[in-house]
Amino acid sequence: MKPKIYLLLIAFWGLVSACKKNLDIPPMNVVGDDDIFSDISGIDSYMARIYSELPIEDFKWSPNNGFNAYYYGSPASVTGEAISRDPQSATENIDAFWGNAYRLIRECNYFMETLPSYAGNFSDAQVKNWSAEARFVRGMTYFALVKRFGGVPLVDSVLTRPGESITDITQNIEELKIPRASEEVVYDFIARDLDSAYANLPETNQAGRANRYAAAAFKSRAMLFAGSIAKYNSVSLVSGSARLCGIPAEKAVSYFKASYDAAGLLDGKYSLYMKSWAEGDKDAQYTNFVNLFTDASSPENIFIRRYKYPDAAHWYDVNNVPRQISPNVSSETCPTLDFVEMFEGLPKNPDGTLMTVGADGKYILYNNTMDLFANAEPRLRATVIFPGDAFSGQNIEVRRGIYTGSAAGGIGKLIPFGSTNAYPTADLLSSASDVQTPYTLPDGTKMNPAGLSGVFTNYNGTAGCISGFLVRKYLVPNKPASEMQNNHSEQSWIEMRYAEVLLNRAEAAYELASAGQSGPYMADALSIINRIRKRAGASELTALSGIDDIWTERRKELAFENKTWWDMKRWRISDKEQNGTIYRVLMPFYSSEAGQYFFDPRFDERNTRYTFDPRWYYAKIPDAAIAKSANLVQNPGY
Repeated sequence: MKPKIYLLLIAFWGLVSACKKNLDIPPMNVVGDDDIFSDISGIDSYMARIYSELPIEDFKWSPNNGFNAYYYGSPASVTGEAISRDPQSATENIDAFWGNAYRLIRECNYFMETLPSYAGNFSDAQVKNWSAEARFVRGMTYFALVKRFGGVPLVDSVLTRPGESITDITQNIEELKIPRASEEVVYDFIARDLDSAYANLPETNQAGRANRYAAAAFKSRAMLFAGSIAKYNSVSLVSGSARLCGIPAEKAVSYFKASYDAAGLLDGKYSLYMKSWAEGDKDAQYTNFVNLFTDASSPENIFIRRYKYPDAAHWYDVNNVPRQISPNVSSETCPTLDFVEMFEGLPKNPDGTLMTVGADGKYILYNNTMDLFANAEPRLRATVIFPGDAFSGQNIEVRRGIYTGSAAGGIGKLIPFGSTNAYPTADLLSSASDVQTPYTLPDGTKMNPAGLSGVFTNYNGTAGCISGFLVRKYLVPNKPASEMQNNHSEQSWIEMRYAEVLLNRAEAAYELASAGQSGPYMADALSIINRIRKRAGASELTALSGIDDIWTERRKELAFENKTWWDMKRWRISDKEQNGTIYRVLMPFYSSEAGQYFFDPRFDERNTRYTFDPRWYYAKIPDAAIAKSANLVQNPGY
């Protein structure tokens, strides 16, 4: 449980100039500095405050709506990982993070500048560690800014302090209108903050607070992002001598090397979660990957955000469990067939798509829906609930309908491949909602057309599966019905785990090898990818055929962890993948005559087209901020 925050440390200080409000908001001391900095309880309260404000894309985040503003829908619905009834396409990143970020930066600066005056109350080690934590939070906050906006104003000191007169502030008003630094300079500033944090933080810290290896891990992430911008970005904005959007291509190698080296600092300090893993045992490998996300003692967890009901909770379970588990919202994250097809162990056509018809053009029939997935990669099953799979002691019923036509000689395609048409109504029973009329099968038993969890054809009105799949990652089975409510979930969010650090290192290594850098980089990249794949239950690779092997492995391993959105943006592929795209789904049907199931892969029946505007690679700086300082230059296209 997070320490309770007993004081409000930061509030608006009245009569401060307009430009000042955007960059450096001084606090009104609800409790004076003497009370805060004189004992450990005060310091803990301050730390609780700044950690609680960390810009972490966790359970309560949405690319379209920002932090702590997300109740319905799924963040994965803007990346192609999933579809959802609510947000149905990528949009401009419109969250109002700019002002919140600079408030948090000021809190960090204020802490680092004020603590030395009270250093006599504490040991040297305590002062060093707390200052390093504040620097860590500041570095993370600047990373959250730069990956959204490109170059931003750098404020590394408190610009005004409590007690200064309005005259003092007004006389120095132009000094407060800090222009944007170049994108490259901001990344270098982040690197220095995280290097300092690494040098001064302890080896271990309490859960939810940074240790030195968390600083190194986040540096590996930030420098990988910078290297990707240098290599793949084509958007440029120059103001004076500062390149506000974009990093010179020749800097890519140095950033990839910084990412690679930072990731290496964690060697021997963390390990992949393998507590339930067993060689050749798919069930054990599946269970192991499931447990990774709920085991608080995982040796893979580097930095987490803790939740504990009722003080702090979220709504992940009720939002995402299958409909038959909860009568409330449910089923918001419905993985796409495009995502599922990334994994191995599924029957596939030569083009890599799922094989659901035989050489005769007729659907392949299965006695059980799970038969299609019998050899699926265990990591996929631990990430996605298949139709008919077990969860919370139930088999999850997912059907698009019951086919009542003849099965003699096989069942032909209901609609042509690639069609966006609706299914024919002849010989096909479906249901608009979970209030269903059971159909009597030839053997006298009854079956609901859509099962207990959908697919329901009233896609926007009734909670239920709409893609043929449901998310499994992070869900806790067998939760009491009383806990299936908003803000009752308490899983910790794993913001950084060792698998990501390894993937950062593998990607950086591959990029270095591709750039002609000498060293064992390609061999290291292959070795790391095979470590990840072995734990996942996938076959090991003999060689890497291209950067896509690294990118695909990352998307599979980190799926539904809110990393794909940023990866697609730094690789500059969002506009290419989402150029009028309709994602594909997999519809299970039951043939009443054959007494067997078949599957139809098709485009999402809502025909929602996903489009990503290239200008969204750099978010719009708030108009209010631009209006308050002539030194702030807006990003291209806005």
